[in-house]
This record gives sequence, C-alpha cells and structure tokens, in this order.
Amino acid sequence: MFGLALAPRPPIGNHSRMAILSDKWIRTQALEHGMIEPFVEAQRRDGVISYGLSSYGYDARVAPEFKIFTNVDSSVVDPKQFDPKSFVDRETDVCIIPPNSFALARTVEYFRVPEDVLVICLGKSTYARCGIIVNVTPLEPGWEGHVTLEFSNTTPLPAKIYANEGACQFLFLQGNERCETSYKDRAGKYMGQRGVTLPRL
Repeated sequence: MFGLALAPRPPIGNHSRMAILSDKWIRTQALEHGMIEPFVEAQRRDGVISYGLSSYGYDARVAPEFKIFTNVDSSVVDPKQFDPKSFVDRETDVCIIPPNSFALARTVEYFRVPEDVLVICLGKSTYARCGIIVNVTPLEPGWEGHVTLEFSNTTPLPAKIYANEGACQFLFLQGNERCETSYKDRAGKYMGQRGVTLPRL
C-alpha cells in the first residue's frame, strides 16, 4: 500500500491562497505515492472522450459498472434510507440512461488524496453539451477510494455513457497548511470505498 506522503509545497506567497497544482505535481504524486491508480501520463483522445493527465488536472474514466435509477415500485427517494431496489445493475461498455433519469457509476481510477490537498471535480464538456451532467462532491484531504459518479440525463431522450472513456476532470488544490482533522482522521463513512457506493447515513 502506498503512503499518503505530504507533497513538496510549491511557493504560495500569501498564506490565504490555495494553489492549483500542475501536471508535474500530479505525475509525481501518482507515480511515487500512488495518488491515482492506474495513472495515464498523457491525454488520450483518439476516437474516445478524452482522459488522462492535463495541464492542471486529471481526466478520469468511468468504469463499466452502472446502477441505473428506476421507479418501478413508486418509492420515495430518501437520502437517509435509500432503497437499493431503486437501481438496476448493469455491466456494459455503453450505459443507456432513460430520459430525465440518472445513473451511478465509479471511476476506473482509485484515488489517495494527500492530507493538505482538496480535490474538486468538474464534468466533461462533451457530456455537458449533450445535457448530461456529471456530479461529484469534493474529495477531502486524506480520503481514498474509487470515486462514485452521478450522471444525470436532463434531456427528454435516452442518453449514452461510454465506459472506459473520460467522464470528469479532477482539479487539485493545495492548502496553506495541513488541516487539523483529515477525512482519514475522522474515519469518514466513505473511506476506502470500492465499486459504486450508495448513500450512507
């Protein structure tokens, strides 16, 4: 298992600022400390939705494991008591999301976030321009796991998601110092998650 070593700190100057970290920093952390595994060192884009290392971020892929929302039982969506029967599981290279519905998936990559870094996720413009929104909450300092992705189809038509291709971009922000309590320190409920993970209370 890789250690979660604190990264060499680039000069920030003003301690009230956060620095967005470069491709060089991301590459070093991925290869030497296992921050992203597996890691693709350059953008891959030939005939696919792009993924891999970019100038100031990393474009992650979606794995071929999907949970597609269904409301066959007319149940209420309750974040505190989510019914797993509200999803249909599919392993496929192309996931079809019904109109005005959504699916959960996960990244191919396993992330290990350093304890002085916060990671923000943004959806790929290729999907956004088709009305498909990718949502992920920030990856907190010290967290590790597969990232659960939520794809919302905002259109009145079925929408395709392509497995093993780019889904979203992660941006790495370094704080002015290590936080007092990391996600690992407080044993967060999504620590070390593998596969597509449903809501937990």
